[in-house]
Amino acid sequence: MTRITLFADVILPLGVPNLYTYRVPMEWNELVKPGQRVIVQFGKNKLYTALIRRIHERAPGSYTAKYIDSLLDQEPVVLEPQFLLWEKLSTYYMCQPGDVLNAALPAGLKLSSETKLILNPSYTGDRSELNEREFIVAEALDVRNVLNIQEVSEILSLKIVQPVLKSMLEKGVVLVREEVREKYKPKMETYLLLAEALEAEEKLKEVFDKAEKKAPKQLEALIAFIKFSDRFASERKKVRKSDVVKASDAGAVNALLKKGVFLADEEEVGRIRHEDGKPLSEKPLNPAQQEAYEKLKTDFLTKDIGLIHGVTSSGKTEIYLKLMKEALDAGKQVLYLLPEIALTTQIITRLQNHFGGTISVYHSRFNENERVEVWKTILGQGPGHEKKGLAASLVLGARSAVFLPFTNLGLIIVDEEHDSSYKQYDPAPRYNARETAMFLASIHKAKVLLGSATPSVESTFNAQQGRYGFAELTERFGGMEMPLIQIVDIKEATKRKQMKSHFSPQLLEHIELSLANKEQVILFQNRRGFAPMMECTTCAWTPHCTQCDVSLTYHKQVNQLRCHYCGYSIKPPTACAACGETAMRTKGFGTEKIEDELSIFFPNAKLARMDLDTTRAKFAHRQIISDFEERNIDILVGTQMVTKGLDFDHVSLVGILNADSMLNFPDFRAFERSYQLMAQVSGRAGRKNKRGKVIIQSYNPEHPILQFVVQNNYQGMYISELHERQSFHYPPYHRLIQFTLRHKDQDIINAGSKHFADILKGHFGKRVLGPEFPAVARIRNEFHKNILLKFEREASMKKVKEILNAEIALFKNNPDFKSVKVVADVDPL
Repeated sequence: MTRITLFADVILPLGVPNLYTYRVPMEWNELVKPGQRVIVQFGKNKLYTALIRRIHERAPGSYTAKYIDSLLDQEPVVLEPQFLLWEKLSTYYMCQPGDVLNAALPAGLKLSSETKLILNPSYTGDRSELNEREFIVAEALDVRNVLNIQEVSEILSLKIVQPVLKSMLEKGVVLVREEVREKYKPKMETYLLLAEALEAEEKLKEVFDKAEKKAPKQLEALIAFIKFSDRFASERKKVRKSDVVKASDAGAVNALLKKGVFLADEEEVGRIRHEDGKPLSEKPLNPAQQEAYEKLKTDFLTKDIGLIHGVTSSGKTEIYLKLMKEALDAGKQVLYLLPEIALTTQIITRLQNHFGGTISVYHSRFNENERVEVWKTILGQGPGHEKKGLAASLVLGARSAVFLPFTNLGLIIVDEEHDSSYKQYDPAPRYNARETAMFLASIHKAKVLLGSATPSVESTFNAQQGRYGFAELTERFGGMEMPLIQIVDIKEATKRKQMKSHFSPQLLEHIELSLANKEQVILFQNRRGFAPMMECTTCAWTPHCTQCDVSLTYHKQVNQLRCHYCGYSIKPPTACAACGETAMRTKGFGTEKIEDELSIFFPNAKLARMDLDTTRAKFAHRQIISDFEERNIDILVGTQMVTKGLDFDHVSLVGILNADSMLNFPDFRAFERSYQLMAQVSGRAGRKNKRGKVIIQSYNPEHPILQFVVQNNYQGMYISELHERQSFHYPPYHRLIQFTLRHKDQDIINAGSKHFADILKGHFGKRVLGPEFPAVARIRNEFHKNILLKFEREASMKKVKEILNAEIALFKNNPDFKSVKVVADVDPL
């Protein structure tokens, strides 16, 4: 019997436009499937992990197909619906298939020649369980710390080493180098057990009697332990230490551990939660929620996308939960998208209490082993997958979760749908997770629910045009009042010399009042660092980044001047580089400076800061939020992170320190974003049983956007923005594609950008704006120039992109401009 020759078209993790065809060794004919990873040679010496897209019998006409070197998977790791999504994103966002692969696949599933490996510091297994090749690699890493794949190949005298490394990654022996930065430590939970000797009733009574006489706090801890452990159950039960501490006192619990009354048992808590406990009973919806829920259900009969606009603390999440439960009960998977990792901390507990069962969490702060674990669990290939029904049905994640291998998706919730964090800015694909969720839902024939207290102008417009279903919640849950918002004119206060540093007397007075009432305060400043710049008091010279056209930001805690674009840093100069004077001062203020000055005004207050600098560590978000919830923090200072939908019970005051910096930003969305940020952060105030207070400091208190915030008038902001957008041809009436051209030579970038803009103007006329330098014209030693294309919403996106792709290809073939990079950003934010 003649055996057929098969060929496989594969997606390479490179920015090349076409799939590449390889020949399948005949002995693998029955084994290969689309979605499996294979090792292939591309170019002279490079080996890459590629993905099989399709299998066929047609040899390529323009080149001789090389053989696939190695097959990594028995079963596909990427499914057909994912491939369809990737193709849609590649076309829509004008990027290459390999760009999407790189964004979608966890690094742990990609092994290329450049991959660096280190030993996993958390590996506790016995090396005697490793096979000979794995053991040799582990020993080599003991000596050399870091190895690339080429070096492993030489050590083992093997051409193809990826299968060996795949096995070591799965066993947790090694990590890919990207994880060195993470310094990953497993998430641990400490559990308490009663010492076995105290299980006898009379012995336990002795301990209780002694504690009652001499240590009442220890007695409280014992009572809390008994309550949580259900001691009279048939088995000894472990109790979370954190639960007992919360119900009693940390010192008392530690004292009982020292005495041997309690025994501690530390366990690793997986990101994928398998809870045996039953979920809490479902809360009934109030009349307003029920009406919104029924409206959405009716709209979903004829529409695939719905929008719920509910003011802060109106109970949108309860409606999400009800819709999610219905989808899960119908055997469907649910994806719950959040814009920030910080939000997952609170919502995980809420979902766990509501559903029990299995919840998978997926975002960029996970190390690669964890991301691969979640990926395989959703595929039904993860640890314990042989147990029926263990594949994840409820997934909570940030924007990258849209790439997970769903098989039966029924509902996608996009919470805080307006948030710019859903947009990927760099590298390609420059996708928006909100739009991607809609593409994903259409493939699975699922429903999408967008939710926000301040929806994007585009989403509200689509709802009002009848493209989306729409429901509204106009009042806070439980009859709570919206916060009282006061605008303070800091221009006037400065004239009267009433300002104390960056604080108005009204703000300081209300902070003092809140602290006196044992209430909490959130202060919002949309700039991190200590001060935006340092300057000479004599000649006004300012230290700048050597690689970017931007001044360096001063960070007091580490005593450094840093560039927030490229990471360049120096020690603050002791003298001016221009005139030699030693009188240098900081100008402006960031979150670090606010925190520093608050410690002077309120020395007894417990302060914390939540920004990019304080949340770099893996669990830093969770720790800050947990401390704030448990009232270990009195005043929380933060950037945009504190504006998101966090729910705190004891916040009575919110202060917005500099509203003008947002309003004056040079962007057509500046007013919309300013309203959203201020309305969202205001919503953190007075969420339970008491009306909150918000103080907004501004040099321009009469600004229309500030008045809309004070009046909680989203509709006023929306109508005002629509009028402006229609007049100046911006979304939602027009579509935008921005091109950024980059090169190290300013003359080349000027000539190249003008040439490219002229070509586009030949096709699109006055719809093309530019070229022009952005506010920061040079980043990482490359000059940037932007060209903006506006075209009517009714125009064919397909035809427009066909023209653009053809012209980009011609431009890149122009010998004068071959070295100029062209970056396309569809629907820029």
